[in-house]
Amino acid sequence: MHPYLIPLLTFAAAAGVFTITPGLDTAMTLRTATTSGWKAGLAAVVGICLGLGIWGLAAAFGLTALLAASETAFTVVKWAGALYLAWLGIGLILPPPRTSLWAAEAVPVPADARAPFRRGLLTNLLNPKVGIFYMTFMPQFIPPHVNVKEFSLLLTAIQALLSFAWLALLVVLTVPLGRFLSSATVVRRMDRLTGSIFLAFSLKLALSRRA
Repeated sequence: MHPYLIPLLTFAAAAGVFTITPGLDTAMTLRTATTSGWKAGLAAVVGICLGLGIWGLAAAFGLTALLAASETAFTVVKWAGALYLAWLGIGLILPPPRTSLWAAEAVPVPADARAPFRRGLLTNLLNPKVGIFYMTFMPQFIPPHVNVKEFSLLLTAIQALLSFAWLALLVVLTVPLGRFLSSATVVRRMDRLTGSIFLAFSLKLALSRRA
């Protein structure tokens, strides 16, 4: 057996548990896919996974150590993310569907996938806890006598692939319910639920501290 196989399988198992645990990425994916169609849902998933990949890349090259070492850097990213999530959450809860921040996507198949992609990307990039997670979680699975950067990038790729596979599966599962889920009543309820989740995560992020 290859000496690196066990660390890789152990990481994949642990990362899989984190991936399927419901959270902000799950809420964003389901909301986008159910109210805007599978193309928008997949665009959000790609943005989410790209954000994870960027944080993983930063962790591999030691850039996320800045967040752990600098209170100022951590605070700036933290509040940018908290305010962004709050802005999204309030925009979903308060306005009617036609004037909501997500209104351009309140159709089964959106004409432009850039908006959901951008939201998925920024939601992860503006969350410093993702960077801290990568910096503290991945090293536990890096065996001795390996190229740390290369192995970290491999673990990042595994995490991103697991996330894409799981979130894409959620998008696929919403397709049969597309007509029901795209109704105005369901969209409004989904907006309020997702908006509340975003506000909760915004508060959680604002109150977070460096690990």
